[in-house]
Amino acid sequence: MNRPQPNEYPIWGETYISKFDREIFEILTEQTETLPELFKRNADKADYAYAEGKWTLKEMLGHIIDTERVFAYRITCFARNEAQPLPGFDEDAYVLNARFATRELEDLIEEFSSLRKANLFLFRSLNDDELNRKGMLREGKLMSNRFYSSLPDM
Repeated sequence: MNRPQPNEYPIWGETYISKFDREIFEILTEQTETLPELFKRNADKADYAYAEGKWTLKEMLGHIIDTERVFAYRITCFARNEAQPLPGFDEDAYVLNARFATRELEDLIEEFSSLRKANLFLFRSLNDDELNRKGMLREGKLMSNRFYSSLPDM
């Protein structure tokens, strides 16, 4: 898939887009294995937060899961030519209300792996026309499917 153009994503997206230099599907597929392994290697720190009010490792993984779900929904909407603006999401409120800290790390890891595998089926099913479609967020921001499908979890 071609790299998204700067007019297809918000300014903050450049922080992520600039970090990868390989084909995005290769990175997303690789992360299906590497991200769970990273969290497994740090299981003893699953409930650790480096400061008061900061996320624990379980909450970070939960955030990745939530973001994966939100972006997959947006990709689906844009691919299907949804005309309605889509809502944004407040990642801090999502984490606060999700109770990730009460869940087992292994369950979160399995959830991420299953979700990523399912999303890869979605991404690979889209043709170039569907990947090049754009949609609108409620905040008035125009977004591209190439942007959403090019954001590996950094």
